[in-house]
Amino acid sequence: METLVKETLNYYLYFPEEYTMDSQEKYPLLLFLHGGGESGDSLVTVKRNGPPKLIVQGKKFPFLILAPQNPYENKWWNTRAVKQLLDSIVTNNNVDTQRIYLTGLSRGGGAAWEMAVQYPDSFAAMAVVCGMAPLPYASWINKEMPIWVFHGEDDKSIPVSESDAMVARLKEMGYDVKFTRYPGVGHDSWIQAYETEELYDWFVTQRKGLE
Repeated sequence: METLVKETLNYYLYFPEEYTMDSQEKYPLLLFLHGGGESGDSLVTVKRNGPPKLIVQGKKFPFLILAPQNPYENKWWNTRAVKQLLDSIVTNNNVDTQRIYLTGLSRGGGAAWEMAVQYPDSFAAMAVVCGMAPLPYASWINKEMPIWVFHGEDDKSIPVSESDAMVARLKEMGYDVKFTRYPGVGHDSWIQAYETEELYDWFVTQRKGLE
């Protein structure tokens, strides 16, 4: 039996101001996966949070940002389809394949963990905001990929214990992990996380194979 699954992903793609298609310069790319609240068929909702929201507010980024939309309000991300979209964007643009970064919030944070497991050699760094994933995932993530985790201590949707456990397991195994916990903050820790300028400075210093 052969099963064919067809997926349609709408997306935003941001380019740095100095980017040109005819340039020989290669640029980093950040893949951003939104949370459950932005899922559906109205692409404009992707601009509610994270880097897309900051772009609307006028922030300039030094890398491309790919922000697809999960078309299913009550389903997990189809990470295989996201990877195929990412590969297409990389192939058709001036992207530095050694500097592809991954981030996601809430349901998108869980998808980021999943993509780090399924495609361990694709990303130079990852930031997960109030996400969750099974602890065994820790064994399958590329040890050379730096990780930064953010979570609100008063999160009632995805308890901070989810990130506590994953970070502890990763550190036990010798991974390079940063962890930012926000006292008194609930599920919307993505507001503080994505307004952290240091996060983007950290991303652009990461490169695959960098010691």
